[in-house]
Amino acid sequence: MRLPLLAQLLFLLLAAGRDVTGQTVDRKPNFVLMMVDDLGIGDVGCYGNDTVRTPNIDRLAAEGVKLTQHIAAAPLCTPSRAAFLTGRYALRSGLGSTGRVQVLLFLGGSGGLPPSETTFAKRLQQEGYTTSLVGKWHLGLNCEQRGDHCHHPNQHGFSYFYGLPFTLFNDCMPGEGSDVMADVQHALRNLTMLLGVGLFSLVCVRVCGLLEVSLCLLAVLVLLSILAAAVWYIPFKRLQTWNCIIMRNQEVIEQPMTVETLPQRLLREAQHFIKRNVDQPFLLFFSLAHIHTPLFKTPAFAGKSRHGRYGDNLEEVDWMIGQITETVDSLGLANNTLMYFTSDHGGQLEDADSIIGQKGGWNGIYKGGKAMGGWEGGIRVPGIFRWPGRLSAGRVVDEPTSLMDLYPTLKYLAKDTQPDRQSDGFNLMPLLEGKVERSEHEFMFHYCGIYLNAVRWHPPGSDSVFKVHFFTPNFSPPGAGGCYDTKICLCHGEHVTHHNPPLLYDLFHDPSESRPLTPDTEPRHAEILEQTTKAVQRHRDTLTNKKGSDETHSHPDADAGSVQSQMTLDRILWRPWLQPCCGTFPFCGCKEDTTHI
Repeated sequence: MRLPLLAQLLFLLLAAGRDVTGQTVDRKPNFVLMMVDDLGIGDVGCYGNDTVRTPNIDRLAAEGVKLTQHIAAAPLCTPSRAAFLTGRYALRSGLGSTGRVQVLLFLGGSGGLPPSETTFAKRLQQEGYTTSLVGKWHLGLNCEQRGDHCHHPNQHGFSYFYGLPFTLFNDCMPGEGSDVMADVQHALRNLTMLLGVGLFSLVCVRVCGLLEVSLCLLAVLVLLSILAAAVWYIPFKRLQTWNCIIMRNQEVIEQPMTVETLPQRLLREAQHFIKRNVDQPFLLFFSLAHIHTPLFKTPAFAGKSRHGRYGDNLEEVDWMIGQITETVDSLGLANNTLMYFTSDHGGQLEDADSIIGQKGGWNGIYKGGKAMGGWEGGIRVPGIFRWPGRLSAGRVVDEPTSLMDLYPTLKYLAKDTQPDRQSDGFNLMPLLEGKVERSEHEFMFHYCGIYLNAVRWHPPGSDSVFKVHFFTPNFSPPGAGGCYDTKICLCHGEHVTHHNPPLLYDLFHDPSESRPLTPDTEPRHAEILEQTTKAVQRHRDTLTNKKGSDETHSHPDADAGSVQSQMTLDRILWRPWLQPCCGTFPFCGCKEDTTHI
């Protein structure tokens, strides 16, 4: 009788121990989402690059599932990230652009992800998850006054935020030039100089008695000169102070930020968040500042790659991914943690100089890149999922999938069954687990700003993936593979060429989009155009405030639910009363204590 009694006691102790450590069968899974900024799909070893070392990213693919047709909802960061977080095309959130300004440009602007929007972080927070965003946000901050934080990550479901409320860009590092409206800056500077020279000349003429100059005219010119100087200098020449800041939750802790130590600080915060929440379900969105320009110069990686500073940065990214993976594994969380790796969109082709060389990513065999509308190189990105024990190692999925699919996938895994609004993504788990072979994305819509640029159709029962381009960006100079004259492609007016009939490609047979199909080469040509036209109409029926046009492209689609556009000029431009500041505005400045890094 003694042996059975001891066996029962041992069983009860083991069961109790399992409850104490939180390793119960019913515990909800953790989520670690890792997004690189501007990474090209051709930059990664497991996607075919054998000249850059990415062993840690490759390991995730070897131990999990690799998606080969993973599509961003937009070819630029602000709209792509909005779609990723909400599971909806960016124009539903009012974050589609109409003109030359395609992303948020000033942290002191009023545009951003509307407070009425719902992110997967907010849904998971309601399901008992502890949530964190470490890294880049770039979806706005304030609405009406400094400190209202209406667009802040804390208001969108992230319990903890550490990082860049804006983004890393060239103005953050002296000597790297400017990314923000450089031509406008140049014009304002010239106007200021012209007014100054004119004022000086008139004063000299009056003093020398050569001409009678009215004091009122001089006073007006003085005021105009001061105004022009202020409009040019205050918003633009102090961009490093205004935009390049670090926040912890809603407090500015560094302004301007020290770029050199940023990677180590972001990595430290991400690791600490995982360690703090080892006993409860958590969501970590690790949104890296890499590999957007300016490129880092971390000594441990400088000069180590075969591709200059860009390659050095890419290998640093891989090391950081390895550190996060090691943290998850060392804490015994791997079997209950879904890890995801991706990029917000493709690499930028036009960014290069004679000193550093190529600063943007490589998009492999795919045409185009960042900001180039629906061309594949700007929207096809890495997509890797790892979950030992749940997902088969080494599985490859060639079906069309979207970054917007993360929203319904996380909801499903968190057992969130509450009603929700219009969604454009699908739960990926049946596809990832091999329970189904076909993606639910029969059609996908590719936007350039608010303009419907292209449509992808994966016909039932066919391997083909047809893509219809209604318009394409005009590359410059002629014959180039990008918009090198303007540095970035635009979506409107003379910057695009409309196609009637639309350009048509079969991505299954022609992933480089180099051989347009014609009625002579594709028997289904008319059917494909007819089916995509019907799909566009069904898609538009999910949007309200339509413009009343029967066109399938070139006219802007409005957002569902009458959401106001967040990308109008008045919401984009800098407003001093919205500018976050540590200290007394405009004398903003503080430094985070980094002596322990």
